[in-house]
Amino acid sequence: MTILVTGGAGFIGYHVSAALLARGERVVAVDDLNSYYDPVLKQARLDRLARHPAFRFVRLDLADREALASLFAVETGIEAVVHLAAQAGVRYSLVDPYAYVQANVLGHVTLLEMARRLPRLRHLVFASSSSVYGLNDVLPFREDQAVDRPNSLYAATKRSGELIAHAYGHIYGIPQSGLRFFTVYGPWGRPDMAYYSFARCILEGRPITLYEGDGLSRDFTFIDDVVAGVLQVLDVPPVVETRQEVPLRVLNLGNRRPEPVRKLVGLLEKELGRDAVIQQAPRPASDLERTWASVEAVEELVGWRPNKSLDEGIPRFVSWFRDYHGVG
Repeated sequence: MTILVTGGAGFIGYHVSAALLARGERVVAVDDLNSYYDPVLKQARLDRLARHPAFRFVRLDLADREALASLFAVETGIEAVVHLAAQAGVRYSLVDPYAYVQANVLGHVTLLEMARRLPRLRHLVFASSSSVYGLNDVLPFREDQAVDRPNSLYAATKRSGELIAHAYGHIYGIPQSGLRFFTVYGPWGRPDMAYYSFARCILEGRPITLYEGDGLSRDFTFIDDVVAGVLQVLDVPPVVETRQEVPLRVLNLGNRRPEPVRKLVGLLEKELGRDAVIQQAPRPASDLERTWASVEAVEELVGWRPNKSLDEGIPRFVSWFRDYHGVG
Protein backbone atom coordinates (compact mmCIF):
# COMPACT_ATOMS: atom_id res chain seq x y z
CA MET A 1 0.00 0.00 0.00
CA THR A 2 0.89 3.65 -0.29
CA ILE A 3 0.45 5.15 3.17
CA LEU A 4 0.53 8.84 4.03
CA VAL A 5 2.23 9.61 7.34
CA THR A 6 1.79 13.17 8.59
CA GLY A 7 4.37 14.40 11.04
CA GLY A 8 6.76 11.96 9.40
CA ALA A 9 9.86 13.74 10.73
CA GLY A 10 8.52 13.61 14.29
CA PHE A 11 9.35 11.09 16.98
CA ILE A 12 6.42 8.70 16.53
CA GLY A 13 6.10 9.50 12.82
CA TYR A 14 9.70 8.51 12.17
CA HIS A 15 9.35 5.16 13.94
CA VAL A 16 5.98 4.37 12.32
CA SER A 17 7.36 5.22 8.88
CA ALA A 18 10.38 2.98 9.45
CA ALA A 19 8.15 0.09 10.54
CA LEU A 20 5.85 0.50 7.53
CA LEU A 21 8.82 0.54 5.16
CA ALA A 22 10.27 -2.54 6.85
CA ARG A 23 7.12 -4.50 6.12
CA GLY A 24 7.06 -3.51 2.46
CA GLU A 25 4.75 -0.50 2.29
CA ARG A 26 5.38 2.69 0.33
CA VAL A 27 5.43 5.72 2.65
CA VAL A 28 4.72 9.32 1.69
CA ALA A 29 5.66 11.48 4.69
CA VAL A 30 4.82 15.13 5.20
CA ASP A 31 6.09 17.52 7.86
CA ASP A 32 6.59 21.27 8.13
CA LEU A 33 9.89 20.85 10.06
CA ASN A 34 8.97 23.69 12.42
CA SER A 35 11.37 24.91 15.09
CA TYR A 36 9.35 23.97 18.17
CA TYR A 37 12.36 21.76 18.89
CA ASP A 38 15.66 21.36 17.03
CA PRO A 39 14.94 20.74 13.31
CA VAL A 40 18.38 19.11 13.06
CA LEU A 41 17.00 16.11 14.94
CA LYS A 42 14.00 15.97 12.61
CA GLN A 43 16.29 16.08 9.59
CA ALA A 44 18.45 13.31 11.04
CA ARG A 45 15.38 11.10 11.29
CA LEU A 46 14.44 11.91 7.70
CA ASP A 47 17.95 11.15 6.48
CA ARG A 48 17.65 7.64 7.85
CA LEU A 49 14.23 7.12 6.23
CA ALA A 50 15.45 8.54 2.91
CA ARG A 51 17.81 5.56 2.49
CA HIS A 52 14.77 3.46 1.64
CA PRO A 53 13.66 3.58 -2.02
CA ALA A 54 9.97 3.36 -1.07
CA PHE A 55 10.09 6.56 1.00
CA ARG A 56 9.06 9.99 -0.23
CA PHE A 57 9.15 13.17 1.83
CA VAL A 58 7.25 16.38 1.12
CA ARG A 59 7.71 19.44 3.28
CA LEU A 60 4.40 21.20 3.84
CA ASP A 61 2.09 22.62 6.48
CA LEU A 62 -1.15 20.63 6.72
CA ALA A 63 -3.09 23.84 7.19
CA ASP A 64 -1.94 24.95 3.71
CA ARG A 65 -4.88 23.79 1.59
CA GLU A 66 -3.23 24.47 -1.76
CA ALA A 67 -0.04 22.58 -0.90
CA LEU A 68 -1.95 19.59 0.43
CA ALA A 69 -4.27 19.56 -2.58
CA SER A 70 -1.24 19.51 -4.89
CA LEU A 71 0.14 16.50 -3.05
CA PHE A 72 -3.15 14.60 -3.19
CA ALA A 73 -3.50 15.38 -6.90
CA VAL A 74 -0.29 13.42 -7.46
CA GLU A 75 -0.67 10.74 -4.78
CA THR A 76 -4.11 9.48 -5.77
CA GLY A 77 -3.29 5.90 -4.75
CA ILE A 78 -3.09 6.53 -1.00
CA GLU A 79 -4.94 3.72 0.76
CA ALA A 80 -4.28 4.62 4.40
CA VAL A 81 -3.33 7.68 6.42
CA VAL A 82 -1.50 7.80 9.76
CA HIS A 83 -2.06 11.35 10.98
CA LEU A 84 0.54 12.19 13.62
CA ALA A 85 1.29 15.83 12.77
CA ALA A 86 0.40 18.21 15.60
CA GLN A 87 1.67 21.01 17.72
CA ALA A 88 2.83 19.08 20.77
CA GLY A 89 3.48 20.11 24.35
CA VAL A 90 1.04 20.96 27.11
CA ARG A 91 2.87 23.92 28.63
CA TYR A 92 3.78 25.56 25.34
CA SER A 93 0.06 25.94 24.66
CA LEU A 94 0.15 28.67 27.33
CA VAL A 95 2.82 30.50 25.32
CA ASP A 96 1.47 30.23 21.76
CA PRO A 97 -2.15 29.04 21.77
CA TYR A 98 -2.63 30.03 18.13
CA ALA A 99 -0.09 27.42 16.97
CA TYR A 100 -2.27 24.70 18.52
CA VAL A 101 -5.45 25.83 16.81
CA GLN A 102 -3.60 26.16 13.50
CA ALA A 103 -1.96 22.73 13.59
CA ASN A 104 -4.30 20.58 15.66
CA VAL A 105 -7.68 21.91 14.54
CA LEU A 106 -7.29 23.59 11.15
CA GLY A 107 -4.64 21.10 10.03
CA HIS A 108 -6.88 18.19 10.98
CA VAL A 109 -9.86 19.61 9.11
CA THR A 110 -7.76 20.33 6.02
CA LEU A 111 -6.43 16.78 5.99
CA LEU A 112 -9.90 15.27 6.34
CA GLU A 113 -11.25 17.47 3.56
CA MET A 114 -8.60 16.05 1.25
CA ALA A 115 -8.80 12.49 2.58
CA ARG A 116 -12.54 12.20 1.99
CA ARG A 117 -11.86 12.55 -1.73
CA LEU A 118 -9.34 9.71 -1.90
CA PRO A 119 -10.94 6.92 -3.97
CA ARG A 120 -9.01 4.07 -2.33
CA LEU A 121 -8.83 5.19 1.30
CA ARG A 122 -9.34 2.23 3.64
CA HIS A 123 -8.46 3.69 7.03
CA LEU A 124 -7.30 6.89 8.69
CA VAL A 125 -5.56 6.52 12.06
CA PHE A 126 -4.92 9.75 13.97
CA ALA A 127 -3.06 10.69 17.12
CA SER A 128 -5.01 11.85 20.12
CA SER A 129 -3.59 12.12 23.63
CA SER A 130 -4.05 11.00 27.22
CA SER A 131 -4.32 14.73 27.96
CA VAL A 132 -7.96 14.63 26.84
CA TYR A 133 -8.86 13.01 30.18
CA GLY A 134 -8.21 16.42 31.73
CA LEU A 135 -9.69 16.82 35.18
CA ASN A 136 -10.96 13.24 35.39
CA ASP A 137 -9.89 11.64 38.65
CA VAL A 138 -11.16 8.08 38.13
CA LEU A 139 -8.26 5.76 37.34
CA PRO A 140 -7.35 4.00 35.19
CA PHE A 141 -8.52 6.19 32.33
CA ARG A 142 -11.01 4.35 30.13
CA GLU A 143 -12.25 5.31 26.69
CA ASP A 144 -15.89 5.40 27.83
CA GLN A 145 -15.24 8.14 30.41
CA ALA A 146 -16.51 11.66 29.73
CA VAL A 147 -13.76 13.93 28.43
CA ASP A 148 -15.39 17.33 28.54
CA ARG A 149 -13.20 19.00 31.21
CA PRO A 150 -9.82 19.74 29.59
CA ASN A 151 -7.15 21.31 31.78
CA SER A 152 -5.08 22.76 28.92
CA LEU A 153 -5.62 24.18 25.48
CA TYR A 154 -3.52 21.35 24.08
CA ALA A 155 -5.98 18.84 25.56
CA ALA A 156 -8.90 20.82 24.17
CA THR A 157 -7.46 20.77 20.64
CA LYS A 158 -6.81 17.02 20.79
CA ARG A 159 -10.38 16.41 21.97
CA SER A 160 -11.54 18.69 19.16
CA GLY A 161 -9.73 16.38 16.77
CA GLU A 162 -11.75 13.43 18.04
CA LEU A 163 -15.02 15.34 17.61
CA ILE A 164 -14.06 16.53 14.14
CA ALA A 165 -13.26 12.92 13.21
CA HIS A 166 -16.72 11.89 14.40
CA ALA A 167 -18.37 14.52 12.20
CA TYR A 168 -16.45 13.42 9.11
CA GLY A 169 -17.10 9.78 9.88
CA HIS A 170 -20.83 10.48 10.17
CA ILE A 171 -21.10 12.62 7.03
CA TYR A 172 -18.64 10.93 4.70
CA GLY A 173 -18.21 7.45 6.18
CA ILE A 174 -14.41 7.73 6.54
CA PRO A 175 -13.17 4.75 8.62
CA GLN A 176 -11.09 6.24 11.43
CA SER A 177 -9.30 5.25 14.62
CA GLY A 178 -8.07 7.77 17.18
CA LEU A 179 -5.24 6.67 19.45
CA ARG A 180 -4.78 8.28 22.85
CA PHE A 181 -1.03 8.03 23.46
CA PHE A 182 0.31 7.94 27.01
CA THR A 183 3.76 9.57 27.53
CA VAL A 184 5.66 7.93 24.70
CA TYR A 185 9.43 7.74 25.16
CA GLY A 186 12.48 6.07 23.63
CA PRO A 187 15.33 6.51 21.11
CA TRP A 188 15.01 9.45 18.69
CA GLY A 189 12.59 11.04 21.14
CA ARG A 190 11.49 14.65 21.60
CA PRO A 191 13.92 16.96 23.45
CA ASP A 192 11.03 18.81 25.09
CA MET A 193 9.86 15.68 26.92
CA ALA A 194 10.85 15.30 30.58
CA TYR A 195 12.95 12.15 30.21
CA TYR A 196 15.06 13.75 27.46
CA SER A 197 15.51 17.11 29.16
CA PHE A 198 16.28 15.38 32.47
CA ALA A 199 19.05 13.37 30.79
CA ARG A 200 20.61 16.53 29.43
CA CYS A 201 20.40 18.32 32.76
CA ILE A 202 21.92 15.39 34.67
CA LEU A 203 24.90 15.23 32.30
CA GLU A 204 25.40 19.00 32.40
CA GLY A 205 24.97 19.30 36.16
CA ARG A 206 21.95 21.57 35.81
CA PRO A 207 18.97 21.23 38.17
CA ILE A 208 15.80 19.43 37.16
CA THR A 209 12.40 20.40 38.49
CA LEU A 210 10.10 17.83 40.03
CA TYR A 211 6.48 18.72 40.72
CA GLU A 212 4.41 17.46 43.65
CA GLY A 213 7.41 15.90 45.37
CA ASP A 214 7.26 12.16 44.74
CA GLY A 215 3.54 12.16 43.90
CA LEU A 216 3.73 12.84 40.17
CA SER A 217 3.45 9.69 38.05
CA ARG A 218 3.02 8.83 34.39
CA ASP A 219 2.03 5.83 32.30
CA PHE A 220 5.32 5.74 30.36
CA THR A 221 4.93 3.85 27.06
CA PHE A 222 7.96 2.69 25.07
CA ILE A 223 8.06 3.68 21.41
CA ASP A 224 8.30 0.10 20.07
CA ASP A 225 5.07 -0.80 21.84
CA VAL A 226 3.34 2.27 20.45
CA VAL A 227 4.47 1.54 16.89
CA ALA A 228 3.22 -2.04 17.17
CA GLY A 229 -0.14 -0.71 18.37
CA VAL A 230 -0.42 1.81 15.54
CA LEU A 231 0.25 -0.83 12.89
CA GLN A 232 -2.06 -3.41 14.43
CA VAL A 233 -4.92 -0.91 14.60
CA LEU A 234 -4.17 0.38 11.10
CA ASP A 235 -4.64 -3.12 9.73
CA VAL A 236 -8.16 -3.43 11.19
CA PRO A 237 -10.40 -0.59 9.93
CA PRO A 238 -13.69 -0.10 11.77
CA VAL A 239 -16.69 -1.68 10.05
CA VAL A 240 -20.27 -0.51 10.56
CA GLU A 241 -23.44 -2.45 9.86
CA THR A 242 -26.01 0.34 9.78
CA ARG A 243 -26.17 3.95 8.59
CA GLN A 244 -26.72 5.05 12.16
CA GLU A 245 -23.27 3.87 13.19
CA VAL A 246 -20.15 5.99 12.71
CA PRO A 247 -16.97 4.19 11.56
CA LEU A 248 -14.87 5.71 14.33
CA ARG A 249 -13.30 4.30 17.47
CA VAL A 250 -11.01 5.87 20.05
CA LEU A 251 -8.46 3.69 21.86
CA ASN A 252 -5.87 4.11 24.59
CA LEU A 253 -2.27 3.09 23.92
CA GLY A 254 -0.48 3.04 27.26
CA ASN A 255 1.70 0.81 29.40
CA ARG A 256 -1.07 -0.06 31.90
CA ARG A 257 0.88 1.17 34.91
CA PRO A 258 1.71 4.58 36.37
CA GLU A 259 5.36 5.00 37.37
CA PRO A 260 6.62 7.77 39.68
CA VAL A 261 8.58 10.44 37.85
CA ARG A 262 11.13 10.09 40.66
CA LYS A 263 11.73 6.52 39.50
CA LEU A 264 12.40 7.82 35.99
CA VAL A 265 15.02 10.16 37.43
CA GLY A 266 16.61 7.30 39.37
CA LEU A 267 16.90 5.15 36.25
CA LEU A 268 18.47 8.02 34.32
CA GLU A 269 20.94 8.60 37.15
CA LYS A 270 21.91 4.94 37.11
CA GLU A 271 22.38 4.74 33.34
CA LEU A 272 24.21 8.07 33.07
CA GLY A 273 26.35 7.43 36.12
CA ARG A 274 25.63 10.81 37.69
CA ASP A 275 23.33 12.20 40.37
CA ALA A 276 20.60 14.64 39.50
CA VAL A 277 20.35 18.06 41.08
CA ILE A 278 16.68 18.24 42.04
CA GLN A 279 14.54 21.25 42.84
CA GLN A 280 10.90 21.05 43.87
CA ALA A 281 8.05 23.21 42.57
CA PRO A 282 4.25 23.23 42.67
CA ARG A 283 2.57 21.34 39.84
CA PRO A 284 1.30 23.63 37.04
CA ALA A 285 -2.47 23.68 36.61
CA SER A 286 -2.07 22.39 33.04
CA ASP A 287 -0.32 19.19 34.18
CA LEU A 288 -2.10 16.03 35.29
CA GLU A 289 -0.93 14.57 38.58
CA ARG A 290 -1.22 10.99 37.39
CA THR A 291 -1.95 9.13 34.17
CA TRP A 292 -2.89 5.48 33.89
CA ALA A 293 -4.24 3.77 30.78
CA SER A 294 -6.81 1.04 30.56
CA VAL A 295 -5.94 -0.91 27.39
CA GLU A 296 -8.57 -3.64 27.48
CA ALA A 297 -10.35 -2.21 24.43
CA VAL A 298 -7.36 -2.31 22.09
CA GLU A 299 -6.29 -5.68 23.46
CA GLU A 300 -9.71 -7.13 22.71
CA LEU A 301 -9.78 -5.55 19.25
CA VAL A 302 -6.33 -6.45 17.89
CA GLY A 303 -4.55 -8.35 20.66
CA TRP A 304 -2.14 -5.50 21.46
CA ARG A 305 -0.35 -5.51 24.81
CA PRO A 306 2.67 -3.42 25.81
CA ASN A 307 5.71 -5.43 26.85
CA LYS A 308 8.46 -2.91 27.66
CA SER A 309 8.77 -1.67 31.23
CA LEU A 310 10.42 1.63 32.19
CA ASP A 311 13.35 -0.37 33.59
CA GLU A 312 13.91 -1.86 30.12
CA GLY A 313 13.13 1.21 28.06
CA ILE A 314 15.28 3.85 29.76
CA PRO A 315 18.58 1.99 29.17
CA ARG A 316 17.70 1.78 25.47
CA PHE A 317 16.96 5.50 25.36
CA VAL A 318 20.20 6.39 27.17
CA SER A 319 22.23 4.17 24.81
CA TRP A 320 20.81 6.09 21.83
CA PHE A 321 21.19 9.44 23.65
CA ARG A 322 24.90 8.82 24.27
CA ASP A 323 25.47 7.83 20.67
CA TYR A 324 23.49 10.69 19.11
CA HIS A 325 25.04 13.38 21.31
CA GLY A 326 28.52 11.83 21.34
CA VAL A 327 28.54 11.41 25.09
CA GLY A 328 30.90 8.80 26.50
